[in-house]
Parts: sequence; structure tokens; C-alpha cells
Amino acid sequence: MAKEKKLTFEQAIAKLEQIVSRIEQGEVPLEESIDMYAQGMRLIRQCRGILEGAEKKIRLLSEDQSQGLKAGGGLEDLSADSFDRSAGPGDKDEKDE
Repeated sequence: MAKEKKLTFEQAIAKLEQIVSRIEQGEVPLEESIDMYAQGMRLIRQCRGILEGAEKKIRLLSEDQSQGLKAGGGLEDLSADSFDRSAGPGDKDEKDE
């Protein structure tokens, strides 16, 4: 079977809904239903993987935020820039110039 391209979470859910709808209608031949079921299971695994990745990101952001608060920083110290992992210490932002 050809390898499917990676879909976004929303695209995968939409495709999964289409598969479920077609199978539930009962007008799809048995062999095609089995193939569609297998495709649906792959989509479910993909969606779970995407959700697990999102949960990890949220956990990391939450840990960063709580450590910033424990270190004496207030909520006002938390900005989108504080989560930018690409900038190293000493890197200047455009607004610092």
C-alpha cells in the first residue's frame, strides 16, 4: 500500500469522519470496508501522535512558566519572546537596539 502523506490534525480528523460515514452507510463492499478501516486506524494513530506532541509542548511551556514564577518573575515577565528557544543568551532583539 502506498505511504500516505502526513496530514494536519484537522485534515486527518476530517478524513476519518468521511471514512466512518461511508462505512456506516453500509454501501461499501466488504473488502473496501476493511481497507477503509485500516486507513482509519492509521489516521487515529497519526492523530494520537499529534495530540501527544501537543501535550508535551504544553507541559514544557507550563514548566517554563512555573519555573519563571518560582524564580521571582511575575506574570508580566512572561512574553512570547521568553519562549523563543532559538535565541541564545546575549542575542539581541530588534527592539533592544
